[in-house]
Amino acid sequence: MEQTFELTVNGERRQVDADADSTLLHVLREVLGLKGSRFGCGLGLCGACFVLLDGRPAPSCDIPLWAATGRTVTTVEGLANGDVPHPVQRAFLDEQAAQCGYCVSGILVSAAALLAEHPQPHESTVAAALDRHLCRCGAQRRMVRAVVRAGWYGAGSTGEGGTGAGDTDPSTSDPSTSDTSASDTSTTDASTSGARSGASGSGANAGASGTAVDR
Repeated sequence: MEQTFELTVNGERRQVDADADSTLLHVLREVLGLKGSRFGCGLGLCGACFVLLDGRPAPSCDIPLWAATGRTVTTVEGLANGDVPHPVQRAFLDEQAAQCGYCVSGILVSAAALLAEHPQPHESTVAAALDRHLCRCGAQRRMVRAVVRAGWYGAGSTGEGGTGAGDTDPSTSDPSTSDTSASDTSTTDASTSGARSGASGSGANAGASGTAVDR
């Protein structure tokens, strides 16, 4: 039976007429027309559907609508400030971090939440934060580098373009804090040595085999 629910989505108060047990993902995509969040596993395990719920990454595919009522939801569409992309979106473009792109919307919102708490994270911190996200294309290393770069763009708050130190190329930064040089295998391997490929079922953080492919 349909009921009316209120929630804040990307800064706007929205009223939704839907069944209380409809998933948040269904409401976002099919009722509100926000197609950025993707359906992956339906169990909250792959990360494709992640949104920010009161500022924290959450799987929208297994959150019922009633549980989101009165709360603040941010989807990938809500990260930008008008026409100005969020620094992590800008960094993903600059690093050409996406491959097919199916998983990227969930990764972007999780990365934005990380950067809000840790404005200039180390690669190992980024890898740990993205560990729940599956990427079958094996682009995890580029994604980790992009999030580190976003920190240098000044991604501590939503939608602010990089200025000053934020425009520093992370490849020239102090390697003791955020070294993203592709030639520094000790840093790269430490943070992504087992980056999850979709085929192996492991995440962005380290696993035993270290079989990620950076295409």
